Amino acid sequence: MSNALMKIRAITKARQYILPLMCAISFAIAGCTGGYSFTGASIPPGAKTISVETFPNYAATVNPQLSQRLTDELEGMFASQTSLVVEKHNGDLQISGEITGYDTRASALSSSDEVSMNRLTITIRVHFVNTKDSEADFEQQFSRYRDYSASQDFSAVEEALVSEIVQELCEDVFNKAVVNW
Repeated sequence: MSNALMKIRAITKARQYILPLMCAISFAIAGCTGGYSFTGASIPPGAKTISVETFPNYAATVNPQLSQRLTDELEGMFASQTSLVVEKHNGDLQISGEITGYDTRASALSSSDEVSMNRLTITIRVHFVNTKDSEADFEQQFSRYRDYSASQDFSAVEEALVSEIVQELCEDVFNKAVVNW
């Protein structure tokens, strides 16, 4: 038998196994949706919804957009990174809390003892209820900060700083609530 004929037979024989193997892999991947997402989120069995209550702002200094921004960011993160449906109230998973701190303070001095860096710190307290597994419930404080040059006007950099801090706070809450690494 010639080399060319042997190669054709080998390719034909391999093809008969490739299609069934690819189908089996596809079905296995599709069947792995039992509470896990590619973001690492581990959704409890039976949980289909999440509710995020608006975080009231009890900080001594109030940023008027912070409460809604934090709530919207949390809802968006859960909607985009899990299969959970966001509801206004009484979700299978429930997040509520409050903003407890919004502070700017000096964080570094220059060699001439002048303030060279300032720090914006945002602190929130979060209450998480998992109606499918009460052992996963928690109440915890989260805090994040960003430093900025003292030569910058705070009002000029505040929005960008708040945006970065809120993103990190939401990641912290998300990870604590549904990522079990």
